[in-house]
Amino acid sequence: MKPIKYLIITLIFSFCFHYSNAQQLQQKDSLNNTKTENLKFKYKQLIIPTALMAYGIIGIESDGLKDWNLGIREEVTENIDKKITIDDFSQYAPAISVYALNLGGIKGKNNFRDRSIILGTSYLLMGTSVYALKNITKIERPDGSGFNSFPSGHTATAFAGAEFLWQEYKDVSIWYGISGYLVATGTGFFRIYNNKHWLTDVAMGAGIGILSTKIAYWIFPYIDNHIFKSKKNIRSAMVAPFYNGNQMGLGMVINLK
Repeated sequence: MKPIKYLIITLIFSFCFHYSNAQQLQQKDSLNNTKTENLKFKYKQLIIPTALMAYGIIGIESDGLKDWNLGIREEVTENIDKKITIDDFSQYAPAISVYALNLGGIKGKNNFRDRSIILGTSYLLMGTSVYALKNITKIERPDGSGFNSFPSGHTATAFAGAEFLWQEYKDVSIWYGISGYLVATGTGFFRIYNNKHWLTDVAMGAGIGILSTKIAYWIFPYIDNHIFKSKKNIRSAMVAPFYNGNQMGLGMVINLK
């Protein structure tokens, strides 16, 4: 097995170990108490997303990390027989899983309305950050198809969804959260495998995605109290991806009384 594959596997299990270990150390309270607790800001929650984003930002100017990017690209492209476009769809899998689990009768932390507002807030923060950075940095993609490589939007979407799945279901089973992060890490890997992004792009995207969802949970009480003052104004809301063969995106459907 190539060294890069060892690296990817190490990254996967590093994410899984961090979150499963954190879960085991938490006191097992009721879901309602945990919901209130998880909405509180904690500095330790910034460690992983900040580290990922710092790696990505440093990589823009660091010759050493640029050489590392090139080395990974050369190793991956040497072994590519056919591009696999599963990352176009896997980026949405963790977030969709939250709704699928609820439809299957496995209740998460928040109700339909609240989790849809949280997810919508997360995607708004994540999408705005990714769009702004792509236009500011204008870094060329590994395959030369454009100058919007940094950061990886697919990876940011996947990790935002993975953190969403983790927050909603970690108190039901940590394996739901771990599976979401496995899918998100796989999405990042395939962005590199398909020669669309550098490792630094993927790292930055992962950090933005995780942090966007964390912020969405932290500020949800404020949004709920000041923007959606009356819970009766919204009967239901759904955030869903769309794909028309050429373009991908997300839409929110809100059912008002």
